Amino acid sequence: MASLLEQLRGYTTVVSDSGDFNAIQQFRPQDATTNPSLIAAAAEMPGYQTVVDDVLKQVRKDAGSGASDKDIAALAFRPLEVAFGLKILNIIPGRVSTEVDARLSYDTEKSVEEAHAIIALYDKAGISRDRVLIKLASTWEGIRAAEILEKEGIHCNMTLLFGLHQAVAAAEAHATLISPFVGRILDWYKKDTGKDYAPADDPGVHSVTTIYNYYKKFGYKTVVMGASFRNIGEITELAGCDLLTIAPKLLTELESTQGDLPRKLDPANSQKLDIKKIPMDKATFEKMHAEDRMAHDKLKEGIDGFSKAIVDLEVLLTKRLSEITEPATAAH
Repeated sequence: MASLLEQLRGYTTVVSDSGDFNAIQQFRPQDATTNPSLIAAAAEMPGYQTVVDDVLKQVRKDAGSGASDKDIAALAFRPLEVAFGLKILNIIPGRVSTEVDARLSYDTEKSVEEAHAIIALYDKAGISRDRVLIKLASTWEGIRAAEILEKEGIHCNMTLLFGLHQAVAAAEAHATLISPFVGRILDWYKKDTGKDYAPADDPGVHSVTTIYNYYKKFGYKTVVMGASFRNIGEITELAGCDLLTIAPKLLTELESTQGDLPRKLDPANSQKLDIKKIPMDKATFEKMHAEDRMAHDKLKEGIDGFSKAIVDLEVLLTKRLSEITEPATAAH
């Protein structure tokens, strides 16, 4: 019998949730996604030291002799993300998601600027825009940034998405893809209720199922990529979702598990459901967001977490700069 992973690939595009090239190479996913936490973890691995050092040396050279190690570390996040993205694109056939600095999540204009800067680095490396997804937090401002970028042919992946209001707004903005966070939703409910949930009753699974059915019912082009899984039960309950981004540990478990994997999500079934369309504007978005305690808490926590990961990465890079023996005068 085929493994669960093999059967899942029959219904769903499997994406690797990792900045670790070796893990990506092992599973050969179609697409890959990174975030500041994954980049920071990978940057600490000895195997990636040369990637990190090469970026730091280049940024130091570009910044000139007046720049401090702290300045250089702050400037290095974007080129480091892209350097990892380029390595990943050498391994996978599809797209890589590269994240806009989470500290810009409530600033549409700056998010668009940052996205342009990321795309410019990929352009310079000869990478087509079809192979890059710009990741933005699913705030109202982040979704407006996606709307602007999509009109320019820059594809967006809306992350930190926890509620139907965020999903509807993202689809109305013609975002290419959304990444609802299954495991983080489960975490919130377990903490809030003190209960354990079986995969079929998992609130994160229910959330993604609701969003998937809404999109298919109303014919939105935006696709759903379930993310942030805690166990393979959550994944098997979402077999048939457009895409699922899965960490290497769970990919290994799916690959080594046999059993029948029925399709759970299907566009044909969505058409039969009685679903009401939600007219979405800023006031509706804010009202629904305020009423959804889980989405409100997890969006804030997610932005704070990714912002902290960037700050931690900058500390790591500053320390690394002091260890690189190349003198600053090499810039001349």
